[in-house]
Amino acid sequence: MTNRSLELLVPAGDLEKLQTAIRYGADAVYLGGGAFGLRANAGNFSLGQLRQARTLTRAAGVKIYLTLNASLRPEELTVLEHYLEELRPLELDAYIVADPGVFALIRRIDPQRPIHISTQANTCNPAAAEFWRQQGACRVNLARELSLQDMTEFAQATRVELECFVHGAMCVAHSGRCLLSAAMLDRSANRGDCAQPCRWNYALVEEMRPGAAMTFEEDFRGSYLLNSRDLCLIEHVPQLVAAGIDSFKIEGRMKTIYYVAATTRIYRAALDRIQAGDSTIDPLWRQELEKVSHRPYDNGFLFGREDAKINPADTHYIRSYDYIGVVRSGENGLYVDGKNRFVPGDEVELIGPEMRQCRYRLERIESLDGEVCAVSQPNAQVRIALPDWAAPGDILRKERVEL
Repeated sequence: MTNRSLELLVPAGDLEKLQTAIRYGADAVYLGGGAFGLRANAGNFSLGQLRQARTLTRAAGVKIYLTLNASLRPEELTVLEHYLEELRPLELDAYIVADPGVFALIRRIDPQRPIHISTQANTCNPAAAEFWRQQGACRVNLARELSLQDMTEFAQATRVELECFVHGAMCVAHSGRCLLSAAMLDRSANRGDCAQPCRWNYALVEEMRPGAAMTFEEDFRGSYLLNSRDLCLIEHVPQLVAAGIDSFKIEGRMKTIYYVAATTRIYRAALDRIQAGDSTIDPLWRQELEKVSHRPYDNGFLFGREDAKINPADTHYIRSYDYIGVVRSGENGLYVDGKNRFVPGDEVELIGPEMRQCRYRLERIESLDGEVCAVSQPNAQVRIALPDWAAPGDILRKERVEL
């Protein structure tokens, strides 16, 4: 059993995802406000929604961190100054920052507020972590290019809290500091507006043959020279704990509530087991993570640069299961808010917090008015048989059948 408190840090792209993260076991959530974060196209939170989020997290004993990790232009500092004045009464648990100017402004306006250093700050060595600690930061998110040995050396050389990503999308650029989107589309990744051109399909054009594009095709989808695999470190969480990591971060503020629920409950189970003194890995954990839409998984740079396979051609999405609904509570009991099509006879699976899950075959679908339905379409609200333990927020899925 570790004597340290281990934190599971989960993305909250909007209020529903925040509630999902809380319900499925997050210790802390990170989210963005209306500006200055790195997910301009996520749901994000208005000031009023941030007040709601603060109320929800405080009631649940969950911490809330606000992303302010964009790179700012001179004229934006005054806007941020007013924003920080509005944020201060909310007493958020920390701000996530990369820009030294933003850091300095927070220290002046809200000096008691904890500051976490974003992965965008490229903290690649313990001396950099110590620098941030001496400036007043209490936590550093480690650069994703670090190995397990590097992380161990960090923990031995600095007293600042250490955070690392354990699951989700990886960027082809060093610690996410990419200029490709800005160069091609005038949409800056460092200002939260990345169009992800690294995910696009490219062809080779020889200088003397400008009209003859030659493909790098590896499969029928084409080639993905700049794309990256997804990170999945569930089998290595015990090693990360031993290395000295304090906070285990899941990527994905723009993903679905199914993604938030499915990943949170797995990493929650792993951290709970480790804190109870058992470091064995349950094979079910990886199997469950395979049921979430993802690119092929890999370990990133965890075991060194020679082992890293973040950028092969086989980086298309794998979708073995469809998210078909979420359980809601109404005047007459529980019902399913449909997200994808399902029919009587489908074999479905309901998942809930604390690794509750049940697989069964649907026999009957009814509308909320009691009419028998031959099919449940997306956005339909229907009643189906549910396990006795079912509760609002549980997720319904079914295995995808390729035609």
